[in-house]
Amino acid sequence: MWAFVGGVLIALGVGLTLLAGIGLLRLPDAYNRMNAVAKAASLGVVLTLAGTVILMPDPAAVVKTLVAIVLQLITAAVGGFAIARAAYRSGTPLARINRFDELAERSREADGEEER
Repeated sequence: MWAFVGGVLIALGVGLTLLAGIGLLRLPDAYNRMNAVAKAASLGVVLTLAGTVILMPDPAAVVKTLVAIVLQLITAAVGGFAIARAAYRSGTPLARINRFDELAERSREADGEEER
């Protein structure tokens, strides 16, 4: 029973990681690609690690894997935000399907305040 649950979690994790890779190749701009990778790949890694813990319930491996899961969940969100912010500040264009840039006015206001 536990082997089946562990195998399903690993298969789901691999599937989500595969979807993140497809999103990285197919989505229209850097911001959408970053979102696909940050969300789907991090959840895929977490599910794969959880399946591994179920298949190999050694106490030392469980502790190490739980630490890796927590670090993955924390760093994926922060890293995704940092990459998107760096892309926006460097002037990476939005996809054509985006009708407007909600941050453009805020960005101009912030740049004007920094120059003073």
